[in-house]
Amino acid sequence: MAKSRVQFICQNCGSVHQRWAGKCDACGEWNTLVEEGTSGGIGSGPANTRNARKGRAVVLTSLAGDIEDAPRIVSGIGELDRATGGGFVRGSALLVGGDPGIGKSTLLTQAAAALASKGHRIVYVSGEEAVAQIRLRAQRLGVANTPVELAAETNVEDILATIADGKRPDLVILDSIQTLWTDLADSAPGTVTQVRAAAQAMIRYAKSTGAAIVLVGHVTKEGQIAGPRVVEHMVDGVLYFEGEGNHHFRILRTVKNRFGPTDEIGVFEMSDKGLREVSNPSELFLGERHAKSPGAAVFAGMEGTRPVLVEIQALVAPSSLGTPRRAVVGWDGARLSMVLAVLEAHCGVRFGQQDVYLNVAGGYRISEPAADLAVAAALVSSLTGIALPADCVYFGEISLSGAVRPVAHAQQRLKEAEKLGFGSAVLPLGSEELAGGIGAGAFQPTELADLVARIAGSRRGRADDEE
Repeated sequence: MAKSRVQFICQNCGSVHQRWAGKCDACGEWNTLVEEGTSGGIGSGPANTRNARKGRAVVLTSLAGDIEDAPRIVSGIGELDRATGGGFVRGSALLVGGDPGIGKSTLLTQAAAALASKGHRIVYVSGEEAVAQIRLRAQRLGVANTPVELAAETNVEDILATIADGKRPDLVILDSIQTLWTDLADSAPGTVTQVRAAAQAMIRYAKSTGAAIVLVGHVTKEGQIAGPRVVEHMVDGVLYFEGEGNHHFRILRTVKNRFGPTDEIGVFEMSDKGLREVSNPSELFLGERHAKSPGAAVFAGMEGTRPVLVEIQALVAPSSLGTPRRAVVGWDGARLSMVLAVLEAHCGVRFGQQDVYLNVAGGYRISEPAADLAVAAALVSSLTGIALPADCVYFGEISLSGAVRPVAHAQQRLKEAEKLGFGSAVLPLGSEELAGGIGAGAFQPTELADLVARIAGSRRGRADDEE
């Protein structure tokens, strides 16, 4: 009998090492190598090549053909259906990640109850909580009377045997993937080998039966889903549930979806009765805006197919330090440095002796470069002490030459702004054709200096009016 070798597997990236080391050579993380046997899982060869069976031929088919079941299961929770691309796809595997206590289990409990009330068979398997804890949450959410089937189990083989009994479930929720373990691997639950083997078994069940699988994943301190990245490649969709502890809203963000658009978001508000949908997040982010304060600009952004209006706040104050502060919350700090450099080099606006603080209101995070123009307007407004027009929105990308470049979906951004009562806009020249509305009279600068001159000119105009 061949002696089983021992290997060391990185719990962060899944790379295999022949001997232990303090640092993984592949990903650079420290203290992530764990000893695991090679009788199964990553790095293992065939257990017995003599008894290896011969492969069997599978049936090949064409692209055209009838679909037996409905392609999607609509939960009725609009923001969840938006993030998933229209509902859960039958036979798919979905990975949901988020910080502890952010509301992952609450969201999935509400989704399970909504689907079960429509006649679907929903199985909720928890490896972290007892059945009594889940029942307490269901009572708090007011969904205790829905026919959701519960179980507290961590063994994959037992879970598969349980859900195979009776009618095929439409949706299986597993909370969480890090607690599952399978008899096919020798290592402890939560290791790379166990997580990968358990995910493979559940995904294989989903593809063979047509049941939708939702896997809940823990996140690391960097905000990434814990465990090997290979799990994210194996599943059909990855959703991140985000939110700040001191804010009452939560954002369900799509980062991967094989059956719908990526970068889509769903917005929820956390309350004592669970998560409530926010159908118009722009009103939420602009609800406490002070219209007459300098340094505030409203940015018309896009999240997937949804336009979102959010306030960008800037504070420019004299600095007593040799190196002025640059603090950013909700935006890219490197991009702020670029906008400041363009304002100094091409517009003559000096920030060398000023502390600069930038904040996106409501705890929202912006990733698209179309916010450059709104950030620049807020910075100039704060530096000069001139309040920007309260009914104006800004969007556009700034190049290093000082030119204002057009961005996509201009018409959708303007329609959202017009719906919320905004009457004017500042956007790049050369954007898609604007038909009527606030786009007809929008200010369209070709250079950033044109916008700076317009803001500075508004002070002179007000002084002339007062005289």
